[in-house]
Amino acid sequence: MNELAVALEAARAAARLLEERPKRVDHKGVVDLVTEIDRACEAAVREVLARHTPDIEVLGEEEGGSTRATRWVVDPLDGTTNFVHGFPAYAVSVGLEVDGEPVVGVVIDAARGVEYAAAKGRGATADGEPIRVSEVRSLEQALLATGFPYDRRERAAHYLKSVKRALETSQGVRRAGAAALDLALVAAGRLDAYWEFTLSPWDVSAGIVLVREAGGVVTAHDGSPIDRHRPCPLAANPYLHDAMIRMLAEAHA
Repeated sequence: MNELAVALEAARAAARLLEERPKRVDHKGVVDLVTEIDRACEAAVREVLARHTPDIEVLGEEEGGSTRATRWVVDPLDGTTNFVHGFPAYAVSVGLEVDGEPVVGVVIDAARGVEYAAAKGRGATADGEPIRVSEVRSLEQALLATGFPYDRRERAAHYLKSVKRALETSQGVRRAGAAALDLALVAAGRLDAYWEFTLSPWDVSAGIVLVREAGGVVTAHDGSPIDRHRPCPLAANPYLHDAMIRMLAEAHA
């Protein structure tokens, strides 16, 4: 079984568990929630990965793990707060990095049952059909998305600078609260660009592959290579990427 098929099997195993509602909600931080279902989803993913690829270590949001350059990177439930509230924007994300480069990505939109999948050099799909980033060429016509890190109560003013600038220059700004799903929607051309601050590898690893294989660009906010350890992603179609770099620079000048 190839790695993309393994990632799909693993993500599906977790997505099936999301049909249940959480019975207990704990706090990892003031605004960072975790449920017994998050933990069960990660266990389900790890079981599939261990069975098919026992030599590849795993980094997961709930159990931690590998710091190696070649590893599986797993977010068993991206958008836990949404899931707890019944807001339909949450996903399972399974990515594979080889020598530090994301090369396989699967994101399952669990609320809608849509499977996004990509592998380096093989393109990106949604439910098996090819997807491409949008062809919107100006920020004035662009639908943008962003998110706010867990320190948002302490640094709200800083994060809102870029939101203000985006509201002034774009057609609209959305904040759904699931980074992996935002990246998948950029890949599918539903969103034209997305940026966020200070995420973790499991938030972006799979989505980076989706966007790049769908013809998009993913970098850090200034256009430099994304930091795989503490990513601050900027994802966009190729026509808007430079304009997004300028917009973010202006917001924080």
